[in-house]
Amino acid sequence: MDNPLLAIAALAALCGACQWLAWYFNLPSILLLLGAGVIAGPILGWVDADAWLGDALFPFVSFAVAIILFEGGLTLKFKDISGHGAVVTRLITVGVLITWALLTITVHFVFDLPWSLSLIFGSIAVVSGPTVVKPLLRAVRPSNKVGHILHWEGILIDPIGVFLALLVFDFVVLDLPGNGWQYIAFILIKLIVIGTVIGIAAGYATAVVLRRYWVPDYLVNVLTLIVVLCAFAISESLQHESGLLAVTIMGVWLANTKGLHVDEILHFKEDLSVLLISVLFILLASRLDLALIPQYGFQIIMLLFIAQFLIRPLNAFICTARSGLSFQERFFIGWISPRGIVAAAVSSLFVLRLLEVGVPQAELLVPLTFSLIIGTVVFQSLTSKAVADKLGISNPVPNGVLFVGANEISLPLAKLLRDQSIMVLLSDTSWSSVRAARQSGFEAYHGNPTSGHASENLDLQGIGNLIAVSSNRDTNALTGMHFRRELGANSVFTLEGASDDEAYERFDTANRNRANPLFDRALSHSRLRKRIRNGEFITIEIPDSGKKTDDTKTADAQETVTVQGSGSGLGTEPEKSSTKNYAKYGVAENDLPLFAISDDRKLHIFGAGDAITLKAGWKLIVLRPVE
Repeated sequence: MDNPLLAIAALAALCGACQWLAWYFNLPSILLLLGAGVIAGPILGWVDADAWLGDALFPFVSFAVAIILFEGGLTLKFKDISGHGAVVTRLITVGVLITWALLTITVHFVFDLPWSLSLIFGSIAVVSGPTVVKPLLRAVRPSNKVGHILHWEGILIDPIGVFLALLVFDFVVLDLPGNGWQYIAFILIKLIVIGTVIGIAAGYATAVVLRRYWVPDYLVNVLTLIVVLCAFAISESLQHESGLLAVTIMGVWLANTKGLHVDEILHFKEDLSVLLISVLFILLASRLDLALIPQYGFQIIMLLFIAQFLIRPLNAFICTARSGLSFQERFFIGWISPRGIVAAAVSSLFVLRLLEVGVPQAELLVPLTFSLIIGTVVFQSLTSKAVADKLGISNPVPNGVLFVGANEISLPLAKLLRDQSIMVLLSDTSWSSVRAARQSGFEAYHGNPTSGHASENLDLQGIGNLIAVSSNRDTNALTGMHFRRELGANSVFTLEGASDDEAYERFDTANRNRANPLFDRALSHSRLRKRIRNGEFITIEIPDSGKKTDDTKTADAQETVTVQGSGSGLGTEPEKSSTKNYAKYGVAENDLPLFAISDDRKLHIFGAGDAITLKAGWKLIVLRPVE
């Protein structure tokens, strides 16, 4: 486009459209962004990154990668490595070296590349990343142990892989003029020292400023970003390619500083990183030379085949040896290793530098990397679910509960469900509430569950229901709207307390965007809190034929009773809940039905529009007032 304003607007619109479509169809955004870049760039010629940015392209890509890697460092907490066992540690150390060595050998012999370029490609292609791994895990739902291993491998491998790529890249580039090994070793040591010192200094200074509250809250994200950019620029000025190491170490330092909560810092990724990743993918994909792909079509297929069916399985089986994992679990770990944004960005960044110094065949690195990204993401997205089902390691339909709000309502309900072996996860923006939940033995997320940070760090494996019981009704409504598509409308519950008053209906956000009312439409936050405080939970067994319990009378095993919830809250007039139909089971008139648990451990929550049919062998849990 000749008009720069229209070009920028079109690029922004394309980024937004790709991200929205990826969310709507539950696909990795990388697929649509890469496709959009290829179509808008080499095919249609609408996007020309070199013409638009000129000499600024290299600095822009460098700064964008620096920001992305800084945030990757922020997620690298040492306790996460130990918490997920030796398998993760081996995958990000021994596994990285195995993958690097085998990919290097493969591209050297398949593409007849010199060893120098082969070493660089192998180091670039070892990384995967949470932006591509997490959507796969969410769709596949493998066993919790396998899911955690793959999730944390995807997070931890990015900075480690980039560090390897930096070392290999500088080794290759510095060797070009014929420098001696001693000089090369000196430069590499200089790179490590400068990157490490500046990274630690920037992280330490930022931590001191944040812990002493020397800046207002609204400037924390902005000033942190400025420090990242300055640290990167200073480190690069002192030694080329040390800047990425510096910002990664800065992120790691902040993530592991005691008493410092980096969740607020990560919030700017919700806007900036999504935009950077989107723009970066489209711009980099637009620079692909499509003529090279048909020329090397057979070799690319061989690379994908070897990477998918030989290198990754061998890596996984070596790293999971004597781990206690079953053969099926080890096989699935060997199936999943998609490449993502870091591989794309680093390859493009290195190629620009290699072309500057005149490395032959350097232009092949980008199409090879992008081919590996597209091939692994597409193939694994299409096959992973079927493979997990065939291996028998898929989790059943998610049955756990995410409570929004860790308070006097959610904690007793969470303890009740935990006692029934139902998975529970809590979320709250208050650190004191999260700490109290964790002290009670619950897993709790500190932050907004609808944020961009939560989308990458809130582990929803096994979660199939949402109960929003925070004291802020608008927060409950927003959370319900956010999770309604992912969990399903009948699995999302909020406290209503709604009114039919016209003014209330017109101006109250929660009333207009209600989900299913929790337990009873008339319950407000204060009313339910009071009932829990002044009541007790009663678990009633629905008996088999001929059996009696203290709370129940004899019932036929084939007899069922339909319990209508207190209203769907989705636009239909609810039926009023009644206890007379199941008084035979010991339910008193003033009891409030909460949950029903089937004999196969399926959780049913009262309040949905669909009726709940109690059957023999089920458990009915009610809240009974204490006299």
